[in-house]
Amino acid sequence: MVRSVPDARAAVAAAVKEYRSEADIPRLLARLDAICAETPDAADLVAAVEPFREIHEVAGPVYERVVEREPDNAAALVALANAYWLTGRGPDVVGALASRAVAADPGNRAAWHLWALTESSPRGRMNRWHQVTQRFPDDKLAHAALADNATSVASAENDSVALKLAIGTYEMLLATATAAEERSALSAALGTLRKWTF
Repeated sequence: MVRSVPDARAAVAAAVKEYRSEADIPRLLARLDAICAETPDAADLVAAVEPFREIHEVAGPVYERVVEREPDNAAALVALANAYWLTGRGPDVVGALASRAVAADPGNRAAWHLWALTESSPRGRMNRWHQVTQRFPDDKLAHAALADNATSVASAENDSVALKLAIGTYEMLLATATAAEERSALSAALGTLRKWTF
């Protein structure tokens, strides 16, 4: 018998409840596998697992099945990549999923963030964040990541170009910051960076 959406939701909720009580990973995985097998519509699986996306040992296995069924579903690829990242699967696996998500939906900002985050080289990561800020100019989180990574490259490599990029990006963030704590932190960072000489 095929489960309906409410049944899939109830089944996932019951599996999670049991897992929280028993902490039996093999049992959890077996139950999730059965639920996925009995739920033919990937959208129903997404709806069933949505309340538990932050429990990565639940989200990961379900989104694996969703991605198997819909290999170009950018949102599912991002959810799976995030679950993998937070359970330590490593930048190569996560980066490949993020790249697939970017290719499937170039407007998916979360995919771009994961793509930038998974670059292992500090300079490469800085360059990726720079690409993200060019694609999403209003993305303050990406600008902050760019500034932080540029600061790291400047410090590690005595790179005056990276330092200039970090300062310029922090200045832009300061110009648009409204919260007092944020302005104070940005001002302190700028004060430090402006004293650096190479």
